[in-house]
Amino acid sequence: MVNVAQLVELWIVIPAVVGSSPIVHPNFSPLILFPLLLAIMSTYAIGDIQGCYSELQQLLKLIKFNPKKDILWSCGDLVNRGPNSLEVLRFFKKLSNRAIVVLGNHDMHLLALAYGNTKHLKDKDTLNQILEAPDADELVEWLRFRPFLHHDAAMGLTMIHAGLPPQWDLFQARQYASELEKTLRGPKCQEYLHHLYGDKPKIWSESLSGWDRLRFITNCFTRLRYCDAKGKLAMKNKWQPSLDAQKNETEKPWFSWPHRASRELTIIFGHWATLGFYTETGIYALDSGCVWGGALTALRLEDKKIFSVPCPARCHPNDY
Repeated sequence: MVNVAQLVELWIVIPAVVGSSPIVHPNFSPLILFPLLLAIMSTYAIGDIQGCYSELQQLLKLIKFNPKKDILWSCGDLVNRGPNSLEVLRFFKKLSNRAIVVLGNHDMHLLALAYGNTKHLKDKDTLNQILEAPDADELVEWLRFRPFLHHDAAMGLTMIHAGLPPQWDLFQARQYASELEKTLRGPKCQEYLHHLYGDKPKIWSESLSGWDRLRFITNCFTRLRYCDAKGKLAMKNKWQPSLDAQKNETEKPWFSWPHRASRELTIIFGHWATLGFYTETGIYALDSGCVWGGALTALRLEDKKIFSVPCPARCHPNDY
């Protein structure tokens, strides 16, 4: 690893100034500074963990994660279906400001259960360990204050759990995420979580109001995979896309529509295990199906290097 003293000894940059311009050694390349920057701090984005704590720890060991200097981004779905959701939630809460977590559909399901909406409780849920824990209230409160969208202007990166309809640009997406966050963190939290579930409305209109408006926004941030060219959500379609731009399909992955208003962004997201790890210009899909027996994937944001560890199957895709 190159350190500062070595950089000086190698005369990479000569600290002399003529007028206002430094004299730079002709062999200087900014790339030589990169190992030094990584030694100072690295930022890693991780796909859906879903209670797979041991696989998370294996991945963190692989990337040599140091909570004193590194930062961990999570695409959401920290919990459910895997065996150790409680440990995963405690781990991220303990990281405090060294972790940035956006909310996923399974995280929202946990919050709904915690606030009394048990109508959608499923036999395959593995959330009782959290709800019955002595620190359940603290964990739920911490989770309730996570965002739906994180945007880092300096890095030029935006993280969400699922998707954005083609009508929304960054300004709109941040505005609508803020609407959800204010509701989830406010006095109407329980009422919101009791109106959470459902696939309608299916298309965005600024005139949407009340629980219909909040449900549509929630579905985009936490459940969206496919939509049509006008942004009509296809919530029942969960399977692997063809990603063939030449196919005349009425429903496509939300990121495949060339006219989408968010096309200038670089977006990191999870949620779509049948898609798996996937990247194209401006897109990093990180859900590689850990809980299904796929892998748990991390993306180092500074150089976009990919790390992954294999995972044993905890449940079957048909369980979804």
